[in-house]
Amino acid sequence: MSTLLVALASFAGFIIAYNTYGRWLSRRIFNVSADAEVPSSQLQDDIDFVPTKREVIFGHHFTSIAGTGPIVGPAIAVFWGWLPALLWVVFGSIFIGAVHDFGALMVSLRNRGQTVGEVAGRLISPRAKLLFLIILFFALTIVLAIFGLVIASIFSIYPESVLSVWIEIPIAIVIAFLVHRRSGGLLIPSLLALALMYAAIYIGVYYLPIHLPASLPVSPVVAWTVILLIYCFFASVLPVWVLMQPRDYINSHQLVLALSLLVLGLMVASFTGTADLVASAPAVVPVDERPLDAPPIMPFLFITIACGAISGFHCLVSSGTSSKQIERETDAQYVGYGAMLLEGALAVIVILACCAGLGMGVPESGSDGLLTGRAAWESKYQSQIVTTVDASGQESTVGGWANYGLADKVSAFVQGGANFLSAIGIALPFGVGIVAVLVASFAATTLDTATRLQRYVVQELGVTMGIEALQNKYVATATALILAFVVAMIPGPKGIGTGGLILWPLFGATNQVLAGLALLVTVFYLWRRGKPVWFAAVPMLLMMVMPAWAMLWNLFNPQTGWLGLGAAPPNYLLVAFGLSIMGLQLWIFVEAILLWPKVKGVLEEALPPLTKPATASSQEPASSSPGR
Repeated sequence: MSTLLVALASFAGFIIAYNTYGRWLSRRIFNVSADAEVPSSQLQDDIDFVPTKREVIFGHHFTSIAGTGPIVGPAIAVFWGWLPALLWVVFGSIFIGAVHDFGALMVSLRNRGQTVGEVAGRLISPRAKLLFLIILFFALTIVLAIFGLVIASIFSIYPESVLSVWIEIPIAIVIAFLVHRRSGGLLIPSLLALALMYAAIYIGVYYLPIHLPASLPVSPVVAWTVILLIYCFFASVLPVWVLMQPRDYINSHQLVLALSLLVLGLMVASFTGTADLVASAPAVVPVDERPLDAPPIMPFLFITIACGAISGFHCLVSSGTSSKQIERETDAQYVGYGAMLLEGALAVIVILACCAGLGMGVPESGSDGLLTGRAAWESKYQSQIVTTVDASGQESTVGGWANYGLADKVSAFVQGGANFLSAIGIALPFGVGIVAVLVASFAATTLDTATRLQRYVVQELGVTMGIEALQNKYVATATALILAFVVAMIPGPKGIGTGGLILWPLFGATNQVLAGLALLVTVFYLWRRGKPVWFAAVPMLLMMVMPAWAMLWNLFNPQTGWLGLGAAPPNYLLVAFGLSIMGLQLWIFVEAILLWPKVKGVLEEALPPLTKPATASSQEPASSSPGR
């Protein structure tokens, strides 16, 4: 029953928070109004700025922010035990992540759909805008690299998922043109598309798993990464209504269905006693049982679980795409605050699947039997820990962290989730297919959204630095994807293209730096208007301190530090990333501190009035009344 009680208590907390804290933010802090002008109508171009019903934009927003973040992060973090991960997800989502997402969305809505980086140029300083854009560029490069690797790994490990994921793309495009021409609704077509996807999962599991040819000169992970990035190029430059909106809407229904099945399976497994959270995994793993190569829980819990609690990437979705599609300002709480709480609920299910679900059984290596209970969890999280004894007789443990890549952590959720589904009569192979497709589909949604966002950033950098070639959307998109591929190919413990777990702390730290800076923009927006800021300022400071702490540990740790001060060889690429991000963060923070006493109650410079229609590539930005 512990599994079910934890799930129900978490979900109840999210519902209460939405109707209390979220409503307070919406009504008392941001004073949302149904009569306010929004960017989708101010700059409507039917390419990027498209007025969209809140159910559709919720689907786009949620599937874009979710991706594999709330899956991979918690799946890694239960390495320290399920209780710290659970507490950070629940309280982080309510008081930090949802505040961050909602704040970024509102600030962008009040500034004609500008990204938080662009808004920082007026709220803080023009130099802050350039620094912010550079950080955005770093963060999105890592997002593209990691999420591309995750999907490629899923396709390689679970070939039964390939057919369903790829068939969704032509279905979404067909639906888009039918709806666009006939001005119909998306609900019925998307439900039909969902049925086709589940049929494709069945076919993929039992009849048509898709493997890449063994004769390829590169590994399947590398090949799938290339194919995915090519797809992202086209997805990024197409109008949002052609692919992103219908596919994200389909994926939102897919998530609702899959989560419902997982929760139902969790309930049945809990009632029957086959899923037991307490018996399956440690609440907290003692320090002396953790391998030496594992980072400490402080500050890395707050870095490893990003998207499930707070993620800087979300501010890019809020201010980069969603703010350009919100139909009325009163939809912002539903989209910005609500979607983050739903992502928190997904992260809770991942934690339970990677512990209680995994404890229901995993195949035992070299045997036809199953490991269950604590042994099943240990097989995924501690089986490769090696105890060594030095010349003085001192024991130490290594290997439990570095020997597992991102694919191993994702597979823990896939296996555990499929075990939950088996409790309600879904055959285990079909359950594996459902969960694998769920993970791959959401990662793909985040991947192409991130590509579009990176295109905006590269174009804006081109404008800011006067580089005309980068202002072209095709050149900007190609630049973003080529660099992401180079970063994705960083070697890991198992060769080229397996460095995801090495990159994940870098992604987490960069991501959380971005979250802190996005909260800084929200704080300045409210401070200039004489509004309370404490609720955003405290999370802002937390999200500036934790990633800096983690980055310093990554650089200087004697066992695994990137500077190579001990046994580990130096990794100069990660050193360059780390030092650059820390330097940029410090620079922006110092500028903000110097400006802080001068701007209370002083509105920023208003954007120029609209004098010409928006163009397809318009990022010309503008604000509703700056006093709001």
